[in-house]
Amino acid sequence: MQLAIPPRVTDRAFARLSEINEGNPRKFLRVAVEGGGCSGFQYEIRLEDSAETDDLVLEKDGDAVLIDPVSLPFLADAEIDFADELIGARFVINNPNATSSCGCGTSFSI
Repeated sequence: MQLAIPPRVTDRAFARLSEINEGNPRKFLRVAVEGGGCSGFQYEIRLEDSAETDDLVLEKDGDAVLIDPVSLPFLADAEIDFADELIGARFVINNPNATSSCGCGTSFSI
């Protein structure tokens, strides 16, 4: 797999990250892909204090999303968004590379 188009972060996702950081020490949103889950791969989304030197850093207005180099090929042309629905609010990944996913939305296959 080769990274053709880097992932994008929506304004809605950056706005939510800004809300999280408001009045608190600044955190970065880490988006990673790991083996596991019911479909073969799963997303791990968490807050971190700092970036690694080899991370892709996607920034807007002082907020940043971090993606490690191992996860990058799996997230080519993906969209990192924030959804606030009746079932809950969460960061979501719209990934055109995923050939299938499970009902939870955090596990996928390529």
